[in-house]
Amino acid sequence: MPKPHSEEWYAAVAEEIVDPERQIIDPHHHLWDTPRRLGRYMLEDLWQDTESGHNIEKTVYIECRSGYREDGPEHLRPVGETEFVACIAGKSAAPEGSATIAGIVGHADLRLAEGVEEVLQAHEEAGRGLFRGIRHAGPHDTTGTLSNPGRGRPCPYGEDDFRTGLRRLGELGYTYDTWHFFHQNRDYAALARALPGTTMILDHFGTPLGVGHYAGKQEEIFSRWKEDIATIAECPNVIAKLGGLAMPDNGFGWDRRELPPTSDEFVEAQGRYYLHTIDCFGPARCMFESNFPVDKMSIAYHVLWNGLKKMVANFSEDEKQEMFYGTAARVYRI
Repeated sequence: MPKPHSEEWYAAVAEEIVDPERQIIDPHHHLWDTPRRLGRYMLEDLWQDTESGHNIEKTVYIECRSGYREDGPEHLRPVGETEFVACIAGKSAAPEGSATIAGIVGHADLRLAEGVEEVLQAHEEAGRGLFRGIRHAGPHDTTGTLSNPGRGRPCPYGEDDFRTGLRRLGELGYTYDTWHFFHQNRDYAALARALPGTTMILDHFGTPLGVGHYAGKQEEIFSRWKEDIATIAECPNVIAKLGGLAMPDNGFGWDRRELPPTSDEFVEAQGRYYLHTIDCFGPARCMFESNFPVDKMSIAYHVLWNGLKKMVANFSEDEKQEMFYGTAARVYRI
């Protein structure tokens, strides 16, 4: 059997591409070059995935702490990530037929309150016209049983300074991405209600968990998650980003299998999360994402997009256009 996560492992699941001409924006991927920590996933690796059969025209880069400045004021160090990606994005625009990095979502500490404007201006100057917004994520778990329990401090959603910074972000026309764990979805709904003027993108379905303390509780969690997603969808300023459920902490176990899943297995296991969210938000407030290379720990890129297309095969052409392209193009202005 091929070694898990090797090219042979992914290639062992060969599928004919579904609807290969459909235009797609992949609004959520990362880049990093950290051999000792996360490995390497740079432009050539991204292209290897985006050119695996589907018509990926544009992408949006989402912050992951790559390329930070190593000196200077602490609050401005995340601007190095925008500088790093903007340079790569310029190279991505050159070859015809390859996916172009058309937007950058960086990081700023929104707890700076009004002071966040200095950081946003620096991102704008560094972004070469591609800077679109901020992700200040809020995952936090205290069970000590997750491989990625968050960023070491409680979720900031209820803090006054954080909300002031987030309000200023929206006033300046930028978007707010975040991800957190399912037990923080109600705090997120309260945040969205409190700041209706800020466009907020919920990444990864609010991360239903299925390992460690949460193993064997998927049905209980799904029931609570369904209610919380419906509540969040009542906030018209929130957009749902559909993907990111193939991380190890989601508990599907694909990262440990002898072979990765097929698109039919993917649909069977996760389709109910996607379809419930689409039902709550509507296609015009939903966008499909890859979350690569994080989800690449579990599934091949071409298989993932095959599965997404199969999930919505019975939707209208206009609805598909929104979820695969239109919503991302509108929200990220690309």
